[in-house]
Amino acid sequence: MSRLRDMKLRFYEIDDLHSRSVSIVCGISGLDTDMIRAMEIVEDVKRIDEPYKAANRKCHPADTVVEIPVAGSDPVKIGGGHFCMIAGPCSVESEGQIIGIAEKLKTLGARILRGGVFKLRSSPYSFQGLGTEGIGFLLKAKAQTGLPVVTEIADISQLPEFEKIDVIQVGTRNMQNFLLLKELGKLQKPVLLKRGASSTIDEWLMAADYILSGGNGNVILCERGIRTFETATRNTLDIAAVPVVKDFSHLPVIVDPSHATGYAKYVESMSLASVAAGAHGLIIEVHDNPEAALSDGQQSITPGEFAVLSKKAEILRKAKVLADSDVTGGIQNGF
Repeated sequence: MSRLRDMKLRFYEIDDLHSRSVSIVCGISGLDTDMIRAMEIVEDVKRIDEPYKAANRKCHPADTVVEIPVAGSDPVKIGGGHFCMIAGPCSVESEGQIIGIAEKLKTLGARILRGGVFKLRSSPYSFQGLGTEGIGFLLKAKAQTGLPVVTEIADISQLPEFEKIDVIQVGTRNMQNFLLLKELGKLQKPVLLKRGASSTIDEWLMAADYILSGGNGNVILCERGIRTFETATRNTLDIAAVPVVKDFSHLPVIVDPSHATGYAKYVESMSLASVAAGAHGLIIEVHDNPEAALSDGQQSITPGEFAVLSKKAEILRKAKVLADSDVTGGIQNGF
């Protein structure tokens, strides 16, 4: 590694289960790959043509599994063969509200609690969240239930307030806030990176590279719908993004059907479609009384509806694993 540093190359190391690789991401113009290949410790050298390097499966063939610590219990795992249900209200509205719904969701299959406290809203007249007070309520819900929590950061100046938050969410409006992404790259805390509303998959993965290249490998991608000409739904859920991202990248990818559709009545069908496509998890908005919600009530399902959805998702996951196994086995045996 010292030799690479002497050559003034920017690189980072990737530890896999069976090997260690080095990705050189800067200073490669005119690089003599044969010279690198001749080093005693080097097995092979590959050039990666895609603009994203750290998120690229060519650089990191094995699936990344992001672990979220849970006090007194096994960590929540997302990625590889692990699936996770994340649920909670769009906004933290009060201490009683978030604790009450967290207690219900824990019994219904949720592994992580979501709740917005700094709300980036299109309209300046919409509810903007409780801010610092909301973080306190969210952490009380975590202490009461043991559920790890995820919430969205709005600005780089808020980082100190997120010290006890388990997963930092970067919303669609901040996907290309590169200064923020660089700072998150200095942490070892999981980051849930939502796809920009008008971003391509390449742009999304390049945004992930800003975090990964800083040394933070705990990135979870989230497909949340993109803006198209269609107006029947809030956004257009790009289901194809799930298998495409799994093909291009080693990072786990989950789906947000609530923001993607904008209507509670479509959340279940799009959730199950996401599971069938191979998503590593779902992040769903759940509210006790959607009609009275301070934000996005029209796309929030009730705890009862979440319970049904959780059971259907688990049945579908098991069926998919069984079907994949049976088909693969049948082909291998000449069926």
